Amino acid sequence: MDWQVRGSYFEACNCDAICPCRSVGAAPGGPSTYGVCYGSLSWRILDGHAEAVDLSGLDVVMSLRYHDDVQPSTPWEVVLYVDERASDQQLDALAGIFLGRWGGTVESLYGRAIGEVHAVRRARITVEHVAPRQRIDVVGYITVASEGPASEVGDVRCGIPGLDHPGTELFGDELVSTDEVLRWEIRGRRNASFATDFDYQSA
Repeated sequence: MDWQVRGSYFEACNCDAICPCRSVGAAPGGPSTYGVCYGSLSWRILDGHAEAVDLSGLDVVMSLRYHDDVQPSTPWEVVLYVDERASDQQLDALAGIFLGRWGGTVESLYGRAIGEVHAVRRARITVEHVAPRQRIDVVGYITVASEGPASEVGDVRCGIPGLDHPGTELFGDELVSTDEVLRWEIRGRRNASFATDFDYQSA
């Protein structure tokens, strides 16, 4: 299967900014702030395909939770939200790619960390990946908002989009999931957030 997706990326989690999982100034990352990490990741696909299926212009969001207060860290629990505009073919492709099932860049960067996939849901997704404010809205499930840099531009790297895609740490304003299988709420704590670009491919 030949595929490639590239575009903008934004995530937020419950850790303190700068998230200790990230690499800063080439120093390696470490364990999460509180021993359990939960949050949401978002991708806006500016250009993408899976064989002849066009994936451009679609949005994908993943919520996750894992514990690293035990070793080895627990596998990720995840819910994947796929843009409601996606056809059945597009949904199958996006789930295959972003859950790491189709190998390639995603499998090597984070796919192997995924354990239990609670659900793959169609949803109305709005993402705002524009500095200085970043936002994720998955209607009925997820609200994330961040504003204001917590680092210099390009000084922070994250393994999920790839360490070869430097970005900017931000302060979180809101991190809420009301999904029955992964639920949390943080408001006004200036939690960790991160914005950059991504380029995943099959080979």
